[in-house]
Amino acid sequence: MAIIKNKHVTFSLVLLCLIVVSPMAKAQLLNLVNVPLVTGVLSCTVNGAPLNGTSTLAFVNAIVQLQCGSQNTVVSETTTNVAGIFMLSTNALSIPAILSGCRLVVPTPRASCNATLPSTGQLVSPLNLVGSLVSGILNIAPIVPAGFVPTN
Repeated sequence: MAIIKNKHVTFSLVLLCLIVVSPMAKAQLLNLVNVPLVTGVLSCTVNGAPLNGTSTLAFVNAIVQLQCGSQNTVVSETTTNVAGIFMLSTNALSIPAILSGCRLVVPTPRASCNATLPSTGQLVSPLNLVGSLVSGILNIAPIVPAGFVPTN
């Protein structure tokens, strides 16, 4: 007890240690709570993109899958809402793994929203990261389709 004679000095040393260690702890936490959020909008067109300068119907109730790996394993799946918007998240994969090894697939036939569109094939898109949004200890990483391409 001879070392700790002054409580104010002890408190100051503990406080100084916490201040020094705090940024390191926060940086480690940010790595633990990265939240990849895959989001986009599907329109009722040949390639799922809106037509320039015209109003396009939304592709409502379309299934959107996040497929990963050489076997195209479905990691996450959702359905578009009435505005054609979809959003899916998976904490099971890192952001680099999603960007390099995953793709978005829309298996719902496009003819289900417009009879003049093909009834076979699906829409497929690679993914792009468009930045990040830090909220508290969460790092939300918005990932969007790079551009859907119809397959046969």
